[in-house]
Amino acid sequence: MQEKSVITRTITVAAGAFAPGHLGELTQTVDFALVDAVLEETGALQRRTRLLPARVVVYFVLALALFEDCGYRAVWDKPTAGLSVLSPVRPHTSSLSRARRRLGAAPLRALFDALAGAVAWRDTPGAHWRGLRTVAIDGTSLHLPDREAVTARFPKRGKDRHSGYPLLRLVALVETGTRAMIAAAFGHENDGELSYAGRLLGALDARMLVLADSAFDSWTFLRDVQAQGAQFLIRSSARRCPTIQQRLSDGSYLARLGRGALPVRVVEAWITVTLADGTRRREQWRLISSLLDPVAYPAGQLVTLYHERWQAETAYAGLKATLLEGRVLRSGHPEDLAQEVWGILTVYQVLIRTAADTAASCPGLDMDRLSFTVALHAARDQVTTASDILPEGPAVLVGAIGRTLLTNLLPARRRQRIRARSPKIISKYVPNFGKHPATTQTYTLHTEVMVMEEGFAPRPRR
Repeated sequence: MQEKSVITRTITVAAGAFAPGHLGELTQTVDFALVDAVLEETGALQRRTRLLPARVVVYFVLALALFEDCGYRAVWDKPTAGLSVLSPVRPHTSSLSRARRRLGAAPLRALFDALAGAVAWRDTPGAHWRGLRTVAIDGTSLHLPDREAVTARFPKRGKDRHSGYPLLRLVALVETGTRAMIAAAFGHENDGELSYAGRLLGALDARMLVLADSAFDSWTFLRDVQAQGAQFLIRSSARRCPTIQQRLSDGSYLARLGRGALPVRVVEAWITVTLADGTRRREQWRLISSLLDPVAYPAGQLVTLYHERWQAETAYAGLKATLLEGRVLRSGHPEDLAQEVWGILTVYQVLIRTAADTAASCPGLDMDRLSFTVALHAARDQVTTASDILPEGPAVLVGAIGRTLLTNLLPARRRQRIRARSPKIISKYVPNFGKHPATTQTYTLHTEVMVMEEGFAPRPRR
């Protein structure tokens, strides 16, 4: 006997020409009211409704970030796949391109600003340390299309201008423990990370502890961080030679930076890394902090805490390796690049907010166990099936994406691992070739806090 199953369901979308404008379940976070509000705020709301209303174009730009491997029309087909009964229009690529240009970057930036921010609760694992919200600031580069219109504004670096890609510099403030984007700034690569970091200072407050590497070892930047009320823990460059003013009980000491203008605490330590294959490496570290009390903030714990700075690198891996899948940005015109980047950052933040809601439903669940890749693929499925755009009943904290995350949890305990750095393309790591393992390995870490009386050996520049 032949058997069959019949599954019926109700799909609720916006009316008329607005129907293709959605992100599946993610629409509950990026809802219609929010998108319409940013369009009105930025003066991008259409005067009369056409086949591609401004709201629909905003969702299309966000869908471009969700489906980076697809062309314009293929991306358009994703949110309309479940709407065949409505016979939605299928615009030509040129129409979609012109619609993006009309929209501009301002609505996407306003949308990111509305959704950006910390998402951790007080008891979220890894997000707080001794009453302070830990945040990391770092920079990265995004590859731009090698097209004349782009390279005219973003020239390639190096002597050989015929190889490689032009680059865009991105600097973000990231909440540790959740990897949520609190603020971001980007632009020409010739502007250093510090110049972009200065634009993020307004996102700091007195409850934050900023973690950053030696690229941000500037006493004026640290002074400006303190001026916002925030604390800092920064790795110092080897070139800095602070004068000891007072030795403290935990092996750290007090000093002043910038002609005595900024009182800081300096923690110097030997870090010994032992790889699984028995290889050992020792490094000198110098950390500079505004946390002056050695009893309330022990030096050994500061050294351990500094490793949380890598949460920013993990966030960039989500952007570049998972969302972009290692691809260059798709926009061939400089005017569209900013819009695309704000769209990518917005989609990233919406996925993190969805994961944070999921973690909140299970007290004590570490967000490190929630896979960003799983969240992305689950969100894509919800777009294609046009699911849960406008839920019929009360809003729920955990939807289909959250349930998928909970059924695909990562291991409870992460092993400490050193990632291989083996250059396959033109890379900033080439000068360090052979100094890092060729394969990913687990390791153990040993810290010895002590004052380096003989000073620091300069680290090789990469």
